[in-house]
Amino acid sequence: MSQPDGLGGEQRGMDDLGMYEHQENAHKAQPSQPQGLRPPAYQEACRANGHSKPDGMPALPDWSPSQHLELMDKLNIRKSVLSISSPGTHLVAGNDELAAKVTRDCNSYAADLKQKTPDRFGYFASLPLPNVELCLKEIAQSAEEGCDGYVFLTNGHGHYLGDKLFDPIFDELNRRKALIFIHPTTPMCPCSPEAQAQGEQPIKAAPFAGKYPNPMLEFFFDTARVVANLFMSGTIKRCPDVRIILPHMGGAFPPLLSRFTGFSTLVPGPWDAIPEEDTREAFTKQIWFDLAGFPFPGQIKGLMDGVGVDHSRIMYGSDFPFTKPPGVEMLLGKMDEGVKGMFSEEEIVGLYHGNAEKLLSMETVQ
Repeated sequence: MSQPDGLGGEQRGMDDLGMYEHQENAHKAQPSQPQGLRPPAYQEACRANGHSKPDGMPALPDWSPSQHLELMDKLNIRKSVLSISSPGTHLVAGNDELAAKVTRDCNSYAADLKQKTPDRFGYFASLPLPNVELCLKEIAQSAEEGCDGYVFLTNGHGHYLGDKLFDPIFDELNRRKALIFIHPTTPMCPCSPEAQAQGEQPIKAAPFAGKYPNPMLEFFFDTARVVANLFMSGTIKRCPDVRIILPHMGGAFPPLLSRFTGFSTLVPGPWDAIPEEDTREAFTKQIWFDLAGFPFPGQIKGLMDGVGVDHSRIMYGSDFPFTKPPGVEMLLGKMDEGVKGMFSEEEIVGLYHGNAEKLLSMETVQ
């Protein structure tokens, strides 16, 4: 997710949460966003392991710190918090050795970038899901290196957040009062360890993948899938100190809120019954949303008016670099127009950077 002069916008490799100050609002606070980070070694690893066109996108986007800073300066983005989005750092199912190396290389690169330019860049550390042991190790090491939080994909080779497999990870994040950013990826169905040992791979569950890039539709559905699973698995309730940022205004999840909460309470099954009021309460305590994508004019109203999310839980996002600079500028212009008459000046400052700054300043535990 990405925001003018606040926290940066997200991208398809490393998302960025940045702070933005638009020219006409230069006397006001500077917005924040999640945006992208794509170290050279990560780009090479993606190309070498079947991700040269990630999730059906035309190509891996070019990225460098200098290019990123140039865009930030042009748009008055003060600071970007970077993170790797889809396809993440666990690039090949079953190849944990490669995942450990790619993850460590990316987090080390991001930590060094933050150390050199702390006023311009922060970062969310990547984790090599679905390997729990490697994730726990990386959580500790990245915390020591000064990460601002952690980025998760909605699923790791078909294993979705909320699965019991990941309980040790969320318990540790809860102990640390950690901030996490969840980014969608291609929906997957996992295969058994036995099948994987015989060379089988998880199955992509994206029926339109040959026709439309997955970020167009499937990403939104996978976000809805994982949010519902986090609630119905009891993970949200069990881990009240984990703070969660959802991109793209929550994807397809908001209009399905009453559907999944009502079904979970009406029909018995191996899931937690989730009263709708409990979910809405989580939106006031644990969950935030970014504005990456096309939230104006309709999507933001659906989230706020339909689900009751307060403006203080929403922050700017850019989807750079998969969204190229002209697209970032165009979408920012739509936001500049969209907020007029809908929010007060104080609320607009919060959307662009104030809300993100408050979130990032919350205390964590090492």
